[in-house]
Amino acid sequence: MNIIGPKAYIHLDRLKQNLWNIRKQIGDRHLLCVVKADGYGHGATVIARAIAREPGVSFAVFVFEEALELRQAGITNEILIFSRLQKSWLEDAARLNLVVSASAMGDLELLQDVQGRIGKCPRFHVKFDTGMTRLGFDLADSDSVFGFLNANKSLPAAGIYSHFATADEGDLSYAHTQLHAFQQVVKEGQEAGLSFQYIHCSNSGAVLNLSGAYFNMVRVGMLLYGAAPSHEVTMDVDVEPVMSFCGPIVNIRRRVQAGTQVSYGGVYTTVNETNIAVIQTGFADGFPRPWYERGFVSYKGLEYKIAGRACMDQFMVDFGDVEPEEGEEVLIFGKRGHDHLPVERIAQETGTTTYVLLTGIHGRTEHITLP
Repeated sequence: MNIIGPKAYIHLDRLKQNLWNIRKQIGDRHLLCVVKADGYGHGATVIARAIAREPGVSFAVFVFEEALELRQAGITNEILIFSRLQKSWLEDAARLNLVVSASAMGDLELLQDVQGRIGKCPRFHVKFDTGMTRLGFDLADSDSVFGFLNANKSLPAAGIYSHFATADEGDLSYAHTQLHAFQQVVKEGQEAGLSFQYIHCSNSGAVLNLSGAYFNMVRVGMLLYGAAPSHEVTMDVDVEPVMSFCGPIVNIRRRVQAGTQVSYGGVYTTVNETNIAVIQTGFADGFPRPWYERGFVSYKGLEYKIAGRACMDQFMVDFGDVEPEEGEEVLIFGKRGHDHLPVERIAQETGTTTYVLLTGIHGRTEHITLP
C-alpha cells in the first residue's frame, strides 16, 4: 500500500560513493562508520547492510540496543558501543562479539569481573577525555589506567580514543590542544608497554580540518551521509546527500484571494491571488518548524515559499500562478531529480545543526531505499 505522507528517500549509490571519496581523503586507514540514532535518521540497518562488505569498515553505535539491532539484522562487522558500560548487558556484549568503551575505573573493574565469572569479556576501547568534559578517563589518571591494564594483561584492550569538541569550527586552536593531549596519552600508553590495535580521534570535522589527527582509524558520521558537520568547515571531500526528505501535495486551494491569512496565527498573508498547496508533512514528522519564517521548498527545480507556520501534520506552500497536481511531491531538503535544497542551508538559517535536522526525521515518515 502506498502511504500518503512524508518520504525519506535513501540513495545508497550516493552513500557508497561518499564512502569511497572519504577513503581517498584518509588513505587505507580503518573506517569506523557511525550509525547511532538510527543511522542519523537514515535507517541504521539499511545503511550498515549497504556498506558492510566494503573493506576495512566497522560500525559504531551509542547504546547496546542499537548494536543488538545490527547483529539481529545479520551485520557481522565489528561494532563499537560508545555509551558508558552497563553490567546488565555486558555478558550479552561478550556473547555477540561487540566492542565496548571503558571510560572510568568502574568500567575496567566490571570487565575484570565478567571475565572472572564467565571466562571472557568484550574487547574494549579505552576513552580519554581531552576536552569534551563528557565520558572518558581524566588525563591525570593515565598512570592508574595503564597500570591496571598492565596488571590485567588478559583483558582485551583493543583500542584507545578521544573526541574533539571543536574540530568542525573555524578556530582550531582548542582542537589542536586536544590533539596534543591525545598524542601524549597514546605515547604514555605505548611507553607503558601497551599495544592498541586501533587509535582514533577524528570525527567528520577532523576529516576535513585536521589531517594530523587521522591515526590508524577514522570515525565518520555526518560526512558519510553527505552533509557538512557545520557551516564553518570547507567541504574538501566530494559528497552528496544520502537522504531526500519529501512531502506530498494533498490539496490545492486554487485562486486564493489577496489578503487571505494562512495557517496558525495569521502570520502569513497572501499578497496576490495565488494557489496554496497543502503538504502532508508536519513538525511531528521532522519538518523543521522554524524554517517557515524564511523558508521554501523545491518543486520541479524552482523554489516556492512556505506559507505560514508549519502545523503538526501539514504545512502550506504559496505556488503563485503555478498549479501543481495533487499527489506530486515537494522537496523539503536533500537532492532528488531537478530539485536540490541543502540541509546545511536550513540548519544555518534556523540556528540549528545538520545533526538535529537529520536525526529529527521520524513520525509518519516512510523510508524508501533507492539502489
